[in-house]
Amino acid sequence: MVAAVFILVSAAHAAGNDKKSGNPPTLSTSDFDYYLTGNAADQKPRAPDSQMTVLMGGGLDVDQAFIDMIRKAGGHGSDKIDVVVIRASGEDGYNDYLFAMDGVDSVETVVIKKQSGADNPKVISIIEGADVLFIAGGDQWAYINQWNDTAVERTIKYVLLAKNVPIGGTSAGLAVLGAVDFSAQHDTITSPDALNNPYDLRLTLDNTFLETVPKLQNTIADAHLVSRDRMGRLVTFLARMVKDGISWRDARAIGVDEGTAVVIDGGIANVRSNAGGTGAAYFLKFPQDPGTSLVVEPRTPLEVSSIHVDKLTNAPRARFQMDPWLMTGGTSYSLYVQRGVLYGPGNNPY
Repeated sequence: MVAAVFILVSAAHAAGNDKKSGNPPTLSTSDFDYYLTGNAADQKPRAPDSQMTVLMGGGLDVDQAFIDMIRKAGGHGSDKIDVVVIRASGEDGYNDYLFAMDGVDSVETVVIKKQSGADNPKVISIIEGADVLFIAGGDQWAYINQWNDTAVERTIKYVLLAKNVPIGGTSAGLAVLGAVDFSAQHDTITSPDALNNPYDLRLTLDNTFLETVPKLQNTIADAHLVSRDRMGRLVTFLARMVKDGISWRDARAIGVDEGTAVVIDGGIANVRSNAGGTGAAYFLKFPQDPGTSLVVEPRTPLEVSSIHVDKLTNAPRARFQMDPWLMTGGTSYSLYVQRGVLYGPGNNPY
């Protein structure tokens, strides 16, 4: 196909993470499985006028964020686009969900089984025609380890981004969209363990995979923020970025709650959630104060005198400007870390 919405699927969407259609693959090889729902004919939508990036926080997928990407790519009413889903494991659980959305002509799922699949010409031909790219949840180390420096990564960076193709990801897919990623190479890490030792062997950061996504330069992102108590580790990631060479002025972090998405279009970020959703996104930076102190050492609890947090919800007129780093319509507060314990407003443990 020449034109397609390219979605690397999460392990969980609105109809249920591991939902299976029961359909056999349209094509199965040792490198990948391929599933098709809908019309196999190519669509040729208009080119987007700006880059859209979606950071989805895991859990239930956010319908409006998918709708935003589809419409950005030109899918609406009689104007149709093709959706491509790429994932490292699983089946075609996203096909019916996305095919039912307005403006979608077909949904293709490609399950890349191993590293050789990331250089397979058939897989690459599908990606090259993508209208929207959405990176899956699951295991971000599988993506970094199997897709880094392959034709999949090069096609995303040098073909899709050049065409302003909307790009998004959920959970682990969100994690690999920043210029810096928590790679989870040696499994995950909790906030208490990260705060207690910023150089714990499990705290592995990568700055090589998909490091050129617009508006996410010098930025790390994390999902499931409140439900999995990840603010402490996100603060630690940010401190490590500065310690490892990114300037105080440039280092940034974004945390996203489950059932919540950040839609960045032309440098303006808005929060989306499903009906009744109360999730938020959190934009972190260190204040530009020469008196701010930072202690980031191996086997030593983290010390940070101040972290500035902007909390954004889907409230009317609430938005965030990525450059300069500036919020409208949200709430702001400060955190600090003392002897490896994260504190919030009122000097209360966070």
